Amino acid sequence: MALFNISLTGKQKKEEVKDEPAKDAVVTIEESLKNTKEDSPKPKKEPKARTAAPAPTGWIEVNSVAGSPMIKIIEGSPTPPRIGDLLEGPIIDIHKSSVFVDLKPFGTGIIYGREYINARDLLKKANIGDNITAKVVDTYNEDGYIELSVKEARQALVWSEAEEAINKKTVLEIPVKAANKGGLILEWQGIQGFLPASQLKAEHYPRVLDGDKDRILEELQKLVGQKISVCILVANPKEGKLIFSEKEPEQKEKQQLVDKYTVGDIIDGEITGIVDFGLFVKIQEGLEGLVHISEMDWGLVENPRTMFKVGEKIKAQVIEIKEGKISLSIKALKENPWASAEKKYKPDDIVEGVVIKYNKHGALVSIEEGVAGLAHISEFGTNEKLQETMGLGKSYRFKIKLFEPKEQRMTLSYLEAQESIKA
Repeated sequence: MALFNISLTGKQKKEEVKDEPAKDAVVTIEESLKNTKEDSPKPKKEPKARTAAPAPTGWIEVNSVAGSPMIKIIEGSPTPPRIGDLLEGPIIDIHKSSVFVDLKPFGTGIIYGREYINARDLLKKANIGDNITAKVVDTYNEDGYIELSVKEARQALVWSEAEEAINKKTVLEIPVKAANKGGLILEWQGIQGFLPASQLKAEHYPRVLDGDKDRILEELQKLVGQKISVCILVANPKEGKLIFSEKEPEQKEKQQLVDKYTVGDIIDGEITGIVDFGLFVKIQEGLEGLVHISEMDWGLVENPRTMFKVGEKIKAQVIEIKEGKISLSIKALKENPWASAEKKYKPDDIVEGVVIKYNKHGALVSIEEGVAGLAHISEFGTNEKLQETMGLGKSYRFKIKLFEPKEQRMTLSYLEAQESIKA
């Protein structure tokens, strides 16, 4: 619904206007409006803003006698407007600080005071005879006018359009206004809304290791100024909440693609992106899967970029399908080294191992390709002492303390191995 139909009539002469409001009902407002082109007559009394009017005097109480002519007339009359209603009618008079609207059969509406100031840019384009939609902010004031707000009416219409867009799943092209660590800020028809990062398409999703919020913000800021296709997910006028989703327009189509696959399927894919935490793999047009760094190889992978390249064709196995996302594994198609290790090792064995990584718990030690265990920091007291004793990339003797090959778990002791050697 448009707020104005400016092309309807244009300015009419006052003598052609019916039901012209009394001049002494026109309102004066702030000094800021003194320089407007047309002077309005001063009212005898300034209408009280936002105050409910007392019932008109002279009304007669009618006994509710069934079938009486008066009761039939009352029952057949239209319901008087209430605060919050949207009304539409032609403009019948314009002054420098007020606009009058014919609201037959209820009387005359007035836009004045703060409501006039809030909508003056819009009202400058209005002419006598134009239809206008406004919201009732007060019923009959002490001068007998229905007080109206164009700004509130416009907002009400926008929220109504938002609800309609949700029901119709309308796709909107909206530029990104700003970004924060949680997502993107969009503005639609003057109302600011939010697009959570979780509702972004895969191509726009910030692929950042360990969820570093500063790096997520850097990635999201790259989208500022770009137009993206979104739909409205939530519209709550009471809370002023407008939530967008970039996923929704393609959600059904994507789900149909995902439904073609089951856990255990082997796919041929193409690497479309490499990040610190894994690989994005194109399974088919419109569908991607993720190979997490832990699923690339049985051995330790420090940097996926040293092992794979964008555009490379790979085979992978589907290991999980959850919430429309497919998780893949490359190492699942390789022989599990823990299966053969189960036959070769047992607790208390003394083995040769290479220190391949330090972490806060101690040192990760590989006893063969793809089979590694932890030498705990508790044997050394501090990380500094541990690193002084065992150098990265060097080989040492260790004693197997815990060995659970089915869970791919093993712990090692450096000190007990040294004691065994001395004995």
